[in-house]
Amino acid sequence: MDNKIMLAEERKNFHRALLDKGILSIDGNGIISNADKSNGPSRLIAKGIFNRIMMGLHADGMVMEKVAGQTSGAKFETVVKEYLESTFPRLQHLRPGKWEILQLGNKSKIKSSSFSQYEHLNYLNELAKANAQLAAALGNDYTVAPDVVVYRHLCEDSEINAPFPVVDKSVANFCDLRKQNGGKPILHASVSAKWTMRSDRAQNSRTEALNLIRNRKGRLPHIMVVTGEPTPSRLASLALGTGDIDCVYHFALYELLETADEDGINEDSRELLHTLVAGKRLKDISDMPLDLSV
Repeated sequence: MDNKIMLAEERKNFHRALLDKGILSIDGNGIISNADKSNGPSRLIAKGIFNRIMMGLHADGMVMEKVAGQTSGAKFETVVKEYLESTFPRLQHLRPGKWEILQLGNKSKIKSSSFSQYEHLNYLNELAKANAQLAAALGNDYTVAPDVVVYRHLCEDSEINAPFPVVDKSVANFCDLRKQNGGKPILHASVSAKWTMRSDRAQNSRTEALNLIRNRKGRLPHIMVVTGEPTPSRLASLALGTGDIDCVYHFALYELLETADEDGINEDSRELLHTLVAGKRLKDISDMPLDLSV
């Protein structure tokens, strides 16, 4: 019998993938790739996290230049998608269903309007294109493409009726889950992957979240952010508060907390970090698959 803990093993695999792809690295000056090199606390915290990850993986240190920012972001999205593929679908005993996990991006043909809760947005966009006054009233295109999506395929009647008769042609003719009703897949989660939170880029995640909240018809999908940002104040800029984002998930929260408590981080930053955790605004990447099972 395999006694390995799945989420613990996949968390290590997630960290190995970040190292293998050059997303998480250390350069010749000892600066970690997710650190802001002009910010002393950021460099210190990133180094503490990196050292603890390397110890946990029993890996030798490596010296390499980090990949370019845009490339790093795209690669981080891929690693997040692969992590979710290797974890969430294996929790069928908690959240059964036929799941699909895709990395999208701005150039993808799949947008929020590709799913049942938002299919009406495509119609509004077409109207706006044909009418300049309506376009001005509606504002910008709001069929956004999240970084990563988790969606559920619709169910055949044979699957719904498998344990006992549940539906026939006389009932449930408008529900989203039933394939016979001709709907689109159901968006289960929108995941924004931000390797770091420099300037205002991370606030795009909040804009996407508000878009999904305001424009849905049906249940709201999970709205999640995954990041490798080491600085507590920058994490708080997105995680603090409630209402638009479910939670911010850190790629190495345990290592971040140990670094904050043991490596001389200033008291205000430590308190802020623990406030985010205690308030359920900041969690570890290993929490994400189980939160998706809710």
